[in-house]
Amino acid sequence: MQTEEQIKEMVQKKYADIALQTKEENETSCCGSGCCSSEVYNIMNEDYSTLEGYHADSDLGLGCGLPTQFAKIKKGDLVIDLGSGAGNDAFIARHETGETGKVIGIDFTPAMIEKARKNAEMRGFNNVEFRQGDIEQIPVSANTADVIVSNCVLNLVPNKNKVFSEIFRVLKPNGHFSISDIVLEGILPTELREAAEMYAGCVAGAIQKQVYLELIENNGFTNVTVQKDRPIIIPDDILSKYLSPEQIQAFKDSGKTIRSITVYAEKTCCGANCCN
Repeated sequence: MQTEEQIKEMVQKKYADIALQTKEENETSCCGSGCCSSEVYNIMNEDYSTLEGYHADSDLGLGCGLPTQFAKIKKGDLVIDLGSGAGNDAFIARHETGETGKVIGIDFTPAMIEKARKNAEMRGFNNVEFRQGDIEQIPVSANTADVIVSNCVLNLVPNKNKVFSEIFRVLKPNGHFSISDIVLEGILPTELREAAEMYAGCVAGAIQKQVYLELIENNGFTNVTVQKDRPIIIPDDILSKYLSPEQIQAFKDSGKTIRSITVYAEKTCCGANCCN
């Protein structure tokens, strides 16, 4: 069993490698166009290309949803993107918040921060900022954000409860979040849960859907709503790296599912403790 620090080091190294590749290279490694699959990162990705503010060279194909589409961002909002990568969701959020708003992207991996900053600089986006940091300790003051978004990132964090606590702290009273993430319904086979690559690919780090939603409520959020819910199908050639043919069939027959959900919740201020 890996420690939390070992998991973080593994994830940081893997995503540093990914930061040096283009989306096309990432998709090639996943055989996004056809024949086979050798990686798990891109099988969950959704199409961003129709969203306003989309810039293809900031899209590394690493998400599992479209949280900015559901985030109810208004002009002038301050938006924080947790796990901002090369800047994809941050730039779409910038389009929604406009010139009068601001977007702060937080990422754990220095190579991703460098790539995102270059993408923002070459577009002259002076109201988008990228900070390196651990989202278990978000490098932002309390009561700062109107909206928080995140796309397939909490799975990579060992202490998800701490992240939701930090999100509550950083949101303004009556602020809200929209987060896309991977959850489970049923227990994954042990071989998948223990595979480092499956963790970095947002699968082995997933927790049960009901537990995930309870973590949100237990941290004081209200109006918790699942905005989107869809199954994730892992191709057989990926499963075969960890499971025998008989185990693969048993997994498929079990009814256990890996799901991408987008969740909305609000920090409703109803007392002094809410604002501390």
